[in-house]
Parts: sequence; C-alpha cells; structure tokens
Amino acid sequence: MSTPTELGTALRAWREAIGPADVGLPVTANRRVPGLRREELAVMAGISVDYLVQLEQGRAGNPSPQVLGAFAQTLRLNAVDRELLYRLAGSVVPPSGSVPREVPPGVQRMIDRMSDTPLAVFTAAWDVVQTNALWGELFGGPVELGARRANLIWGHFAAPTPAGASRIERDAAHADAFERMMVSDLRRAADRYPDDRAVIELIGGLREANPRFADLWTRYETVPIGRSRKTVVHAELGEIILDCDILTIERADLHIVLNWAAPDTGAAEKLAVLRDRVAAAAH
Repeated sequence: MSTPTELGTALRAWREAIGPADVGLPVTANRRVPGLRREELAVMAGISVDYLVQLEQGRAGNPSPQVLGAFAQTLRLNAVDRELLYRLAGSVVPPSGSVPREVPPGVQRMIDRMSDTPLAVFTAAWDVVQTNALWGELFGGPVELGARRANLIWGHFAAPTPAGASRIERDAAHADAFERMMVSDLRRAADRYPDDRAVIELIGGLREANPRFADLWTRYETVPIGRSRKTVVHAELGEIILDCDILTIERADLHIVLNWAAPDTGAAEKLAVLRDRVAAAAH
C-alpha cells in the first residue's frame, strides 16, 4: 500500500529530473538545484508552494485529480509514470489520451546497434513506427507508416499480402497462440487509451472484417506477450523459419519485434544473404 511519503519522494524525483527548458522556462546560469524549483512546479501546477512542500515531505496526501493531472502534464510523465503517480496518490487513473509513438533517444540508440537483426518498432496498438533495413529486405514491400495496413494485427487478420511482400505462414498451434496473444495485447492497449479514436476504429474494423478476431475479442483472455515462431516465404530465397521475440519498452509503451534464425541452419544462411545485401546497399 502506498503512503504519502512515497508520493512525495516520487514527486521530488520527477521534479529534479526535468529541466526548465523541457517545460518552456528560460535557463539561467545561477540555478543551484537540478531540475525545476518548487516554486516553478507549484506555479505551473496551480497550487501553493507550501502545499507542494507538504506533499513532497509526506505531510499531505490525497491530492485532487485536477492537481494530479497538472503534475502529470507539467512533469511530462509518460504513461507508466503517470499511472504510478495516480496509484501513489490513491486515485483512479483516468483515460490517458492517444497511444504514444515517440521513440526515446536511448531506445533509438539501442535499436541502431541491432542492425544485424530484422527489427521493427510498434506502438502499444501495433502500428508500425519504424523498421530497419534488414526487416525491409526480409519482409519486402513498402511500409506506409500511419496506414491501417501498417498495423501488424490488421495485416494479419484483415489485409491481403501486398505485392512484393513476403508471405508469413504458421502452423495451427503457433497461429492460435499468436492470434490470442495479439488480441489480448490490443485489449490492454484499448484499456489504457480508451479515448484514442484510431484504436476504437481499428477494433471495430477488425471485428467486422474477421470472424476469428471477433470471436477472440469476446473471450476477454489475458495472454502475456511471448515468443512465437513463423515461416517467412521470401520471394527469392523461399522459406525462412524464424523465432520472434518481443521487447516491451514500458516507459515509452512501445514493442520492439526481433526475428532470429537458429544457428547453422538454412534460415541463418538466408538471413546472412540479406545482411550482405543491406551492407552492399549502404556503401
């Protein structure tokens, strides 16, 4: 169970972690504290400095939803930290708007260093945010970011394979597990972002377009994200059997999908051919 002391500690940590420039304040050379001053946060949140001091020192608790919303906005809290703020305050987490698409710089650096692995970044609702060159060579076909067919779940349940793109096949057991996992995760995104119109329309379109999706949606299953296996039927190289892992970046609410081939297999050799093509194109 959370306490006012925990809420105060978290508020102080978030205040010290955000700079004045991040919230549109001028940066001066005589600042003696990291992050925002209490006076600055109090003014931007619409509360008194004394009340903020009481909150940070654990001498006050149960701030109103309006104050919590002002804190979340002023401190630029991401979805995970925003939820933590409300939990520590003993308050119900309200809807949080749109599904985030921004890739944090640290995550981007990690992605850039994994160029030898077919990799793509997806939102919590499984819209494509970015792909690397090896992913493009493996799966083929253009990716139109923002288009409905660029959504992984829509592409699986409702869209035909685009011209020039690789075909994806799964055996019955892996297909069932993958579909249940994806539908369950989309429901989690819908629960977190109930006001995101694009998510609402995606779910409605999927339920109308595919009876299998509609059936899975009504089951209300809770299935964790896990590894899957698929066969990519490449236009030139033929079948490539791959394992797929999904990394979830909680703070940014993103999924990173990586595809691996077992060592010393034909699939590994075919991935090596695609890596060589990517390397040649880069020079």
